[in-house]
Amino acid sequence: MGFRVIKTAIATLIAIIIADAFNIQGALSAGLLAILGVDVTRKRSLLTVSSRFFASVLGLLLAFGLFFILGFHIWVLVLYILIAFPLMSRAHFKEGIVTSSVVVFRVFGGEELSLHVMLTQIELLLIGLGSAMAVNLIYMPNEQHKLSEIRHKIDELFAEIFSHIALTLHHPQHVWDGKELIEASSLIKDGLARAKRALENQLVSPDESWSVYFYMRKQQLERIESMLELIAQVFQRMPQTDIAALLFERLSLDVTKEEYTGRTEAMLAEWEQEFKKMELPSTREEFEVRSAVLQICRELAMYLEIAKKDKVPTFSKT
Repeated sequence: MGFRVIKTAIATLIAIIIADAFNIQGALSAGLLAILGVDVTRKRSLLTVSSRFFASVLGLLLAFGLFFILGFHIWVLVLYILIAFPLMSRAHFKEGIVTSSVVVFRVFGGEELSLHVMLTQIELLLIGLGSAMAVNLIYMPNEQHKLSEIRHKIDELFAEIFSHIALTLHHPQHVWDGKELIEASSLIKDGLARAKRALENQLVSPDESWSVYFYMRKQQLERIESMLELIAQVFQRMPQTDIAALLFERLSLDVTKEEYTGRTEAMLAEWEQEFKKMELPSTREEFEVRSAVLQICRELAMYLEIAKKDKVPTFSKT
């Protein structure tokens, strides 16, 4: 927000200086239009500035017609609003409603209709909105460092979560508050928002890798939440729970790597074959626990499938 204020101040100054240098009447209005034109991303700036410009031209044409026919009266301004605002909204120029109002109210205040007045308002629009767009296009904050930092934190949180899951499978009495889940969810939301903003700042060859990464983590977090619901059903330690714990211990190491190693997937496939060879449960309690562990492993398989699809594979480590 602080940087946007600085950009707004620079764009306003540039607009006023240019308008004054060309002796255009109402140079301060160019500064006001520049304030309205500054936006948060390059792509959004191009869209909003064009929307504001065309909405203002449309508003000027309509206002000139109304003022010429009905005169300069307050009730004519009200009529203009009733006609112009819905018209701009229907033309998909909704973001230009305020900007168009600024130029139309200037014309109303001057109580003069001429080609010179029309051209002056268009010149002010071009200078004000053009200055804002130029400042937006020249520089936008680079989100790469912050995105990398968020990714590192999420990976560490996932590693902690898997370590707690492994510990719970080894020792069902283990108590865990689950705060890492809340932190990870919050960071993923922040990462998705920043990734979207970074993507909108790339006008040429946009890189969607950050959006893919955070969306992958969002899907995986949903799988983890399903695993935790099943882990609540594991109320005693068994050989099967210890084997499953080893999978999550391995995953806690692999999750921080940028590439898909495949180690956990290989261990899971091997363990599933061993599971089929085991004797059937002899008690209801054993059946319930082993059933929960099997379902946990199925959720783990879906988690790994997401990672396998969205991470870069490395065959040298599988």
